[in-house]
Amino acid sequence: MQPWKTQSRKIILEQRPWLVVEHHTVELPNGRVIPEWPWIITPDYVNVVAVTEDGRFLCFRQVKYGLQGETLSIVGGFVEAGEDPSAAARRELLEETGYASDDWVSLGHFNVDPNRGIATGHLYLARAARYVQPRNADDLEEQKMIQLTRAEIESALANGEIKVLAWAASITFALRHL
Repeated sequence: MQPWKTQSRKIILEQRPWLVVEHHTVELPNGRVIPEWPWIITPDYVNVVAVTEDGRFLCFRQVKYGLQGETLSIVGGFVEAGEDPSAAARRELLEETGYASDDWVSLGHFNVDPNRGIATGHLYLARAARYVQPRNADDLEEQKMIQLTRAEIESALANGEIKVLAWAASITFALRHL
């Protein structure tokens, strides 16, 4: 199998650092050329499933602009320019929850949409998380931090209370390690 070839790129929308939209002219292996193939660039991100020393999952009950109603969410945020994803995960855990961990497991990194760009999500499990300082979150959405048991997080997954695929996947992958 042969890869597609990018012949040209044109920026059609630029709102750095959060979003760049390009049109690519791509050539397929059979020679067919597709003009204006949409390509979206957003920052890579981390999601962290944090489990406390007593086995409780740190979550948030919150709303998101693009979702109907409330959702349960986990720790997450963008990887800053030049930042290692594992360092971003540690930073986000501390900022959003006030917790830290010395026991980290990478759950993998995944492309969000390999045909349109978007970002790479880096997923982590932080075990034996402990409270070390007050939260310093700058989230735009209102959120309330809660702690759930394993049974409660599994029930939330089964009942659709976690409405974002990356969060549900992160939790599912983390449960395999616990």
